[in-house]
Amino acid sequence: MRQKRAKAYRKLMSLYSMTFGFRLPYQVLVDSETLKTAVEQKIELVRQLGIVLQGEVKPMITQCCIHELYLQGKSQQSTVDLAKTFERRKCNHREPIPGDDCLVSVIGPTNKHRYVISTQSQPLRVKLRKIPAVPIVHINRSVMVLEPPSDLTIETKAAMEEKTLRPNPSELAFVGPSASTETPQKKKRGPKGPNPLSVKKKKSAAESQQPSMKGNANTANMHSSTLVSNAGKKRKRDECDEPHSSSAVGDTTLRSTKRRRRRKKTDADTSHEKDA
Repeated sequence: MRQKRAKAYRKLMSLYSMTFGFRLPYQVLVDSETLKTAVEQKIELVRQLGIVLQGEVKPMITQCCIHELYLQGKSQQSTVDLAKTFERRKCNHREPIPGDDCLVSVIGPTNKHRYVISTQSQPLRVKLRKIPAVPIVHINRSVMVLEPPSDLTIETKAAMEEKTLRPNPSELAFVGPSASTETPQKKKRGPKGPNPLSVKKKKSAAESQQPSMKGNANTANMHSSTLVSNAGKKRKRDECDEPHSSSAVGDTTLRSTKRRRRRKKTDADTSHEKDA
């Protein structure tokens, strides 16, 4: 068997095991047509079933299916001998019925005993697909094939998973009724406001007046301190005291030249006296 097919079969059997409770060894019900095909094509039926189902198997056969082989005469003696090596499954039919009907009655509406069916009958396979959790195996050109799960099996699996996720009535009684049955309203998305930490706080009217009063008091104190420190000292000439008109500028220049001339004359007189 190819690795890809073996992986798919392993996944299928894990589905049946985890969801529907199939356990090793798998109980495989075999019909008369599968036994005949295995003998004709020289297939080791038990070994191939174990490879396909990825585990140990327990082959079983009903009394009605063996009766069908008996009716076919001595030509199927080897098939009858193979069937006698399998475990006999009691079908509780006093008079033998067709093998397909016998297997459907043994399976029941829910496959309570978790049987795997190995059959070559196409009508029987169609009937079994209408029952959930029934793995079906058939032989196709000397190759044993495990069919994928039916739609009803997948729906039943989904319903069981949903049921396990919901709480039981006893759990609901223990928890009590929910506080609010109203659906929470979704918040509307829109422009967000500024970050309150980055926004400068607004000052009140009283707080805005206090700094101005403090500033006026400080300037008054500084002016009084300068007056006290300058008391008893000569007043220095400031830029504001200088004459700004053109006449005042001319007077100052004339005075400075007269002073220079006087100084020169006095210097000259002193020098003459020294020479004399």
